Amino acid sequence: MEYSLNSKKVAAAARKMLADRGIKVEQIAELTHFLQSKYYPGLTMEQCIESVESVLVKREVQNAVLTGIQLDILAEKGLLEPALQEMVANDEGLYGVDEIIALGIVNVYGSIGLTNYGYIDKMKPGILEHLNDKSTGEIHTFLDDIVGAIAAAASSRIAHRKQAEVEEKEGK
Repeated sequence: MEYSLNSKKVAAAARKMLADRGIKVEQIAELTHFLQSKYYPGLTMEQCIESVESVLVKREVQNAVLTGIQLDILAEKGLLEPALQEMVANDEGLYGVDEIIALGIVNVYGSIGLTNYGYIDKMKPGILEHLNDKSTGEIHTFLDDIVGAIAAAASSRIAHRKQAEVEEKEGK
């Protein structure tokens, strides 16, 4: 049978994988709010949720979610090649491929996402703190970066939209 991509199936699979790993859109929106509320005091959670939902529609994001979570699951089962298994299972600091996958998400809304991502990856607020807890027995080497990147991209989307609103009001 000839291969045929089904975009709806890919989107549904990515959302299911996030949900199966305990990630809710609202948790990512909380991170987005954390990143942008200082700059936009009237920012609502509804706006953050809408922005996260818009990010999750992007194919690059869905691909990153599917790939990264699958690698985390395989590592939990001990199914990766030994050298890779050890690095992923221990979230080796010099590994970096998890961040590279996250950068594919971050770049969807421009370079401002990079600074947002770097900041949230360092701070590890909200759900990111849980995802980085190594005592749970779960492996989230990729998932923590993916969730942070989705929040950073949603945050960047908000920043771009807010700037456009300002310019529209000023008649620029």
